Amino acid sequence: MPARHFDRTVVRAVRRAAEIPQAEVGAAVGAADSTVAGWELGSNVPDQEKLRGLAGVLRKPLDELFPREGSPDLTDLRCDAGLYRYEVARFIGTKSDGPVAAAENGVRRLKEKYVTKLAAAYGVSEKALEHAQERSFGNTVAETRDESAAAAETDESPRTLGEKISFLLKHSYPAGAAPGDEEIAEAVNRHAGSEVVTAEEVEALRAGADTNSPPPVVLEGLAEFFGVERMYFEPDEAVARQVYQGLRVLLASKNGGIRRVRARGLGPEGLSPEVLSLLTDLATEFEKQVGSEDPE
Repeated sequence: MPARHFDRTVVRAVRRAAEIPQAEVGAAVGAADSTVAGWELGSNVPDQEKLRGLAGVLRKPLDELFPREGSPDLTDLRCDAGLYRYEVARFIGTKSDGPVAAAENGVRRLKEKYVTKLAAAYGVSEKALEHAQERSFGNTVAETRDESAAAAETDESPRTLGEKISFLLKHSYPAGAAPGDEEIAEAVNRHAGSEVVTAEEVEALRAGADTNSPPPVVLEGLAEFFGVERMYFEPDEAVARQVYQGLRVLLASKNGGIRRVRARGLGPEGLSPEVLSLLTDLATEFEKQVGSEDPE
């Protein structure tokens, strides 16, 4: 079972930053103050069923505060709903949790009427619950196929500047450790050597509220801060044009126009034989598509 990851240091930092007493946390999840203290000290860890309540009292999304690698099975979905197994009998209208226990242990699949009721209780779709059930039985082929098809239909790659910044913040830092707008602004200003952006302007960029393209020095500072190429923050069409023009120049060098390549700022030595060798196949394919005339 891919249980959610509980990091006591993150939980403690989030609680202290929000100025929430341990007593308030314990009251929200039905635990003693000493138990909460033990979680933060590392002497014990909370039940997976407690994590939803913890995320709620700490005012953080469950996936952000307690990330999980992989997809959930039936037990995971139940825990994500904050329910212990003995509590689910009332949702499916049975005297015991036997049907759920059998399905979670990969012994007997849920009846269709139970699937509908449990999906509603867990706050997920029936398909998501059925996929989770297959994982409980050790079957993932059908689910992988369905998810691949869904991914093909939905392109979730970041396109706007705001989406690209948000993508880096979400995927480049541990949960709860992503830098804030003020920290980003300070880093960009250090790079520029003067104040070129404020925390409020970074927030506007991240939220997509500012549709104007920021000055190049801001993009350069963002690229340095996040450790990516400046081109990452350029609009897709601008990147495509740069790649296109680059291929035209490379094609010219391949066809003997090396002087023109030098004139475009590649230095007196032009392109090295190693680089030209690596790009031969790509340039050849490009030549087939657009012709071999030397660019003006």
